[in-house]
Amino acid sequence: MRKILKALPHPLNWLPKIAAPVHNTCVALAAIGVVATQPQPAIAQSLFSPAITVNEDVITYFELEQRALFMTILRAPGDPTDLARKALVEDRLKQQAIKQAGLEAAPEDVEAGIDEFAARAQLKTDDFVKALEQAGVSRETLRDFVEIGISWREYVSARFLSQSRPTEAEIDIAIGRSGSGGVQVLLSEVIIPVTVENMEQVEAVAAEISQAKGFDAFSAAAAKYSASETRADGGRLDWIPITDLPAGLRPMILELAPGEVTAPISLPKAVALFQMRGVRESGVATPRYASIEYAVYYLAGGRSPETLATAASLVDQIDTCDDLYGIAKGQPETTLERSSKAPGEIPRDIALELAKLDEGETSIALTRSNGQTLMMLMLCGRTAGQGTEDLRQEVSDALTQQRLNSFAANFLEQLRADALIIEQ
Repeated sequence: MRKILKALPHPLNWLPKIAAPVHNTCVALAAIGVVATQPQPAIAQSLFSPAITVNEDVITYFELEQRALFMTILRAPGDPTDLARKALVEDRLKQQAIKQAGLEAAPEDVEAGIDEFAARAQLKTDDFVKALEQAGVSRETLRDFVEIGISWREYVSARFLSQSRPTEAEIDIAIGRSGSGGVQVLLSEVIIPVTVENMEQVEAVAAEISQAKGFDAFSAAAAKYSASETRADGGRLDWIPITDLPAGLRPMILELAPGEVTAPISLPKAVALFQMRGVRESGVATPRYASIEYAVYYLAGGRSPETLATAASLVDQIDTCDDLYGIAKGQPETTLERSSKAPGEIPRDIALELAKLDEGETSIALTRSNGQTLMMLMLCGRTAGQGTEDLRQEVSDALTQQRLNSFAANFLEQLRADALIIEQ
């Protein structure tokens, strides 16, 4: 059991889905400072009187106020009070199920979760907790938030893990292997950059695109919103071997029927959506890779016209990754990075771009530093020979995670439907 749990996502990934946490110390403290200075709505009732009861378990006005403040600091899209009400009701339902099962998160696991939460804001734990307290959010609120996420993950795993494991045939399909051939997919994409300032707008746009009906509607959205180089062609990609895609994406891609669109997929600094246009068996065994070598040349200026023009000029001057050393000569070492990594170790946004490239080809679709730095990405080469067992385990874990998420969501909806919830 523990081996399986270690292979699954970190407990914090089971917390309520919110916008990406603030990305650096200055932004974190600024965001918290803004909240701290905003006047809070007066509450007619006593802070510790019941605001909501869930199967006779009480949620106080104080808890609502604390969670709403916390949601604001995390920049969760939507009205913080409404989000707090929904999240706390769900927390009570989860806690009741967890208590009935006799489960409890270990204190050291909760502390480790708090440490990771602080690290996501690029702060030390003590500094993060102090900043929250200055904004009016107690450490107990943070602890409760993390603890329920960890406990719920353990509960869902214990209850549904056996039902979530894929069969060997399902793994074969997910890794694109059918007989001696391989599976290829024909996709369209929308890649929308995310910054601290546009998180809420991007989430709203992505949710709308995920409901797109038909190829024309999705292509129009790609032309309007996508930052990928494919936007000029309505987001349309060429045929891609399914094994070139990140393992975690393969199951959700293969579940799509032609015309269907994925839910928004979080990438580093971006949100992605894919539409299925076709699936075919190539008749040729799809290669599997032990490592992928790539280079990134960083240009200041983000996606400004001047920087894009500079990148386009550089692309015309290079044929291989070795050529980039001449381009970067005399510049800081951080200007050029060259890496060789196993497919599962490559950041998802980079892996997606590399899947579109042949050796020696480049992409300028990605940015870093909150959109202020353009990445000129080049595929240096792919080394065949990824172990079959390693690949199967990677895909099995991805399928298991996806199914556990689905079981958890459905079970929580059933708990809500069966519950007696009274709001004051």
